Order: sequence, then structure tokens, then C-alpha cells
Amino acid sequence: MPRPIDLRIGIDVGGTNTDAVVVDNDQRLLAQFKTPTTFDLGTGIHQAIAGVSSVLDAPLDRVTHVMLGTTHATNAILEGRELLKTAVVRIGAPATLSIPPLLDWPSELRAAASAGEVIIPGGSEVSGEPIVPFGRQELVRFLEEHAGTIEAVAITSVFSPVSAEHELEAEQVVHEVLGDVPVSLSYRIGSLGLLERENACVLNSSLVGVARKVVSGLTDALERNGIDAVAYLTQNDGTLMGLDYVLRFPVLSIGSGPANSMRGAGYLTQETDALVVDVGGTSTDIGVLVNGFPRESSAAVNIGGVRTNFRMPDLNSIAVGGGTKIAQDGDGIKVGPESVGHRLVTESLVFGGASPTLSDAAVSAERAEMGKRDLLADTAVDLAGALRIADERVAIAIDQMKTTRGEARVIAVGGGSVVLPPELEGASVVLHPEHYDVANAIGAAIASVSGQVDKVFKLAGRTRQEVTDEATTDARNEAISAGADPAAVEIVEIEEVPMAYLTEPVIRIRAKAAGPLSTV
Repeated sequence: MPRPIDLRIGIDVGGTNTDAVVVDNDQRLLAQFKTPTTFDLGTGIHQAIAGVSSVLDAPLDRVTHVMLGTTHATNAILEGRELLKTAVVRIGAPATLSIPPLLDWPSELRAAASAGEVIIPGGSEVSGEPIVPFGRQELVRFLEEHAGTIEAVAITSVFSPVSAEHELEAEQVVHEVLGDVPVSLSYRIGSLGLLERENACVLNSSLVGVARKVVSGLTDALERNGIDAVAYLTQNDGTLMGLDYVLRFPVLSIGSGPANSMRGAGYLTQETDALVVDVGGTSTDIGVLVNGFPRESSAAVNIGGVRTNFRMPDLNSIAVGGGTKIAQDGDGIKVGPESVGHRLVTESLVFGGASPTLSDAAVSAERAEMGKRDLLADTAVDLAGALRIADERVAIAIDQMKTTRGEARVIAVGGGSVVLPPELEGASVVLHPEHYDVANAIGAAIASVSGQVDKVFKLAGRTRQEVTDEATTDARNEAISAGADPAAVEIVEIEEVPMAYLTEPVIRIRAKAAGPLSTV
């Protein structure tokens, strides 16, 4: 018999703190713990689990599931570290020779991630018909020449969301020549838009090593704490994926932190449609809840200077956080973008440090209680003026995320949200829920599992209903593959995007399925 879901631990590894919570089967919060983030991911997760376990009034053998959200993949891209050397294979000659792969990548990131790039013959028309025959020999020659440096392979073909035939052929060739190396196929990751899809595919391949370290760190931390539980990572739509799925699609963990916060904010307030302002130690992320899930970006998303088109939450991020530094000179007050980050408890004025921060300003204005307020008496910095600047930046950022005129309901979460005022311009109400400071970990703990398909289908010989059924079936299978209960998966979103001015009728369909965790 499968083990029934009992207690769940949700963990969110942020740039400043690592938060952990425990919820029961009815999603009631039983315990929470916050600890500074460590350089070593596994140690930080272990400390968070040990800490929340110490305040949990229940035995650890009741913990059946552990969910982790982390910025590790994002940081690896931003810092260009721990990336696998990836062979970049584009199947698109002669049609795409004018723009080489990775042309617009930052030079440092390209050097860290690429083991070489090649464009070989192949690809399809938007109708699905081959442009030219697949260039098998060209691919074999490239792989043999670079075999000593290749750690992973990213394969992208022209219009592969319509026909993935050449990408699948190339995958077979890679395994024949290189053996068991990680291979990413672009049709499984991105949508239409060759360069953005290719970029997302390359990032995915290069992050496989990072994913292995995250998975290893999590499983080791569970073992050290004596917890026998099913583990998941959160992905960037606020839902979960199993560890085997993470190793196949590590790029989907990018943006998971803000998505967790939005889901947690909705849970804490029972709001399904609202703006969420998540204030951390360094930055503020503003997103939108729609039907209880983060609104996805409809435009290409820039990650570390690289344009991509895979699903990401629609976010507006600004350099306002609890640790944001305040400086004053002859030109006036400067607020950020520098932050003391996880050193807040040692460097802020209220904790005896020498760096004025927005947390100091919040304490001075009696918005927050932390440290010793009397330590602010001798500061010459205009803390009230800095707070007004921060309030104005947040209000502008909120206004930029609205899709309709008028005021919006706003939920403020995150440990740094104490710097926000009780009212914000453009907001009809600002909700400050209980347990706001661990909303991200709560979002991870209560998450369901989802699967999404964004494909272009040929209509020749088929009806719209037939291709819609195929898309929804694929979305259901993706959710089940990611760890959802097959008996409870439902289609929660479906969108049809007509494509005009083509010689043959085609249709683009986006379908999303979601369901509760499987106990099997």
C-alpha cells in the first residue's frame, strides 16, 4: 500500500535566508524556522530541516514529503559557475547560417557553458515537412572532433515544436558517438522562436550538473536528519517536479522562488487574484496571481543576459529590500542598489553595525521592530526620506504590473516586507498576512504538480478537437511524469493561438494540467 500523505516540509533557499515550514495534510502550518543561507547548499538545507524539526511537536517519521525551492540554478547562470560544457547543435542549415548559435550571449557565460557550436542540415517547415535531409554525417564529425570536452549536448531544430523528428534522430546519434551524456531537446523546453528556444535548451543542458548537486544536497540532508520522505523541487509556475524530472529539466527551477512566494501569499490570504509584493533582503519581486497561480510572462524572458522563451512567471523586480543600503551626500539620498544581504543582523545600525539600511528606516518610522531603536539617534542620514523613495519605487513597480486601470488588491510577503507602509498608492488594500516572512516555504509545501504543453499542430486530416485532445493528453502525461496523482490530474488552462497566412492550416495550443501529489 502507498504511504498516505501526512506531514510535509517546505524549504526555500533564498539569497539571504533559508526558510523551512511544516504543514499537515490539511495544509495547516505546524512549525517554521529561518536560518541564514550558507555557501554550501547541502549544509543550509540540513540546518533548515534540523531547525524546523526542533520546534515541531511531532515525530519526524510522520514527514512523508519534502519540497525545495532554490535560486541555485539562477545564481549559477548569473555567476557562470558549475555549468556543464555543452555541445550546441542546431539543425537548420542552410536556412539559419546567417545567425550563429549563442551570438548574443555574454562572453563570460558563453565561455563557461559552450563546448562548441555547429549548424547542420535539417529542420522542418512550419507545416512539418522537412526543409532538407538530416545531416547525420556532419553531426558525427562535429561530435568526434569535440568528444574530449563535451559534458552535455543541446539539440535545437527549426520548427521542432511542429515536428521533432530531426531532434530525435540527432539524440540517437549523440548516444551512439558519446554514450550516456545528458541531452536536451528544444521541443520539450521552449516554444516557437528559434533563437530563444535554442538559448533555453542550452541553459538546460548546462544546468544538469547544478541539478545533480541540488538533488544530492537535498537527499543527503534528508538522510542526515533521518527523514524517509519523497522529495520534490518547485518549478517556476508554482508547482512541483520529481527529482528525476529535475535532472531532465533543471531550467524549470529558475524563477521558482517568486512563484513559491505568490502561491504562499494566496494560501495565507485565501486570495486567488491579486498582486503579490515579495520583499527580501536585496530585492522586491512583484507578480500577479491569476486563479491561484502565478501569471506567466507572454514575452521573451532575459536570464543572465540571455533571451529565452520557456515558461516563466511575469515579474517586475526592483532593488528594494530590507538590507538595501542608504547613503547621503551633497547630491541627496541614494537608496540601493547595494545591499548588506545576509549580513543585515551585523551591519545594520539597529544591530550595532555601520551601514544605514531600509530596515533601519522602517524601525525609525515604527513600521518594524528589530534590534535597538536608540542606536539610530545619532545617524545623520535622512531615513524618512529614504523610505519615501523606496515607497515610490514600489508603487511605480506595482502600477507597471497592472493590466487594468484602478486600484488593485496587494499582498505583501517576505521577511523584508516590514519596510512597506500599511497603504500603497495604487492599491485598494495592502494585506500583511500572518507568517508573511515564510510565505515562500509555505508555497513550496502546499504546491501541487503540473505539466504544460505548448505545441504547434498540423490540422491536415484532423479536426481541432482531435489536436486539442492530443495537447491535453500530453499535458496530463507531463504532470504525471512530474509526480502528480494520475487519478486526480485536471486541465486547468487551455489556450488556442491561431496562426494565419500559412500555406497549410496549423494551430498552436497551450495546455496546462495540475493535480495533487501522488502517494505511489
